[in-house]
Amino acid sequence: MSPGERKLVIAIDGPAGAGKSTLASRLARKLGYTNIESGAMYRALALKAIEEDVSFDDEPALLELAQNSKIQLQPRIDGNRVLLDTQDVSDRIRQPDVTAAASRVSVHPKVREWM
Repeated sequence: MSPGERKLVIAIDGPAGAGKSTLASRLARKLGYTNIESGAMYRALALKAIEEDVSFDDEPALLELAQNSKIQLQPRIDGNRVLLDTQDVSDRIRQPDVTAAASRVSVHPKVREWM
């Protein structure tokens, strides 16, 4: 980004299952933007915490887990494909246990700052 150039950020908020990801994906594609789906990123981190048996209440351990993880979002028509350490976890992160865990992981200020 050159000096004086501004970036536009569009935030979409709403309840689970409302179609936020689909809308964001289509809007980003139409406008030529990148869809940064933070919810999917929190879900990916929560999944890794489940797999590594890291407590959802242990902020330092979650932050370390985040810093040692690679979360990639790859645009597709129906929302982002989510890779966690090169593994496609797009479907797994939408399951109820991961959804519940993501809510607990996302409350930590240092984790939020890293995201």
